[in-house]
Amino acid sequence: MTNNHFPTVFGVLVILAALAAPANAVEHAVEVPALPTPGNAAEAQAILGAKLLVCNTCHGDNGVPRNTATPVIWGQQENYLVKQLHDFHSGGRDNEVMVWMATALTPAELGSAAAYFAKKNWPARPAGAAATSPPAIVAVCQACHQQNLAGGLPAPRLAGQRYEYLVESMRRYAEGERTNNAEMMNMMKALSPAERDAMARYISGL
Repeated sequence: MTNNHFPTVFGVLVILAALAAPANAVEHAVEVPALPTPGNAAEAQAILGAKLLVCNTCHGDNGVPRNTATPVIWGQQENYLVKQLHDFHSGGRDNEVMVWMATALTPAELGSAAAYFAKKNWPARPAGAAATSPPAIVAVCQACHQQNLAGGLPAPRLAGQRYEYLVESMRRYAEGERTNNAEMMNMMKALSPAERDAMARYISGL
């Protein structure tokens, strides 16, 4: 039998995700995770599956986010996804909707959620997407993000990520709004807005 709190929690998850608005439009919310009956593996799987369905509201049910400012997470590096979920869960990374969503997961579910999305396929590059010339600093980025910025153990995949998400993330690092990666903060602070824009346009076209 499903935990009595689960229908209520899931209903709230659906409503908040559907109303996901600009980051400063809602207060920080911390969710109490729905828990299965101890020892009931099938119930645990069903609860996690329902929670992950809510992710589709923003990240898309085919891996293509519904909003251009939302990142692609299908096929992303698992270790990166785990870190970001832990950072949202602990408050190390700030985003009202994602803090709320991460705290709806138990610590054990954070890893399972990351693995679930990492095993999916990265969305296909849109037909006719035009590649731009690589900015000089791309060579520096490849040290962590690997050849063609396809990602690996040191850092996440950037190639084909959404332009709007990339340029906003770079700005947030540069201006000290995103603080969960000191190296990225230092790198982005050294670039001008125009350089960051050129980088985001190039990477999104890969």
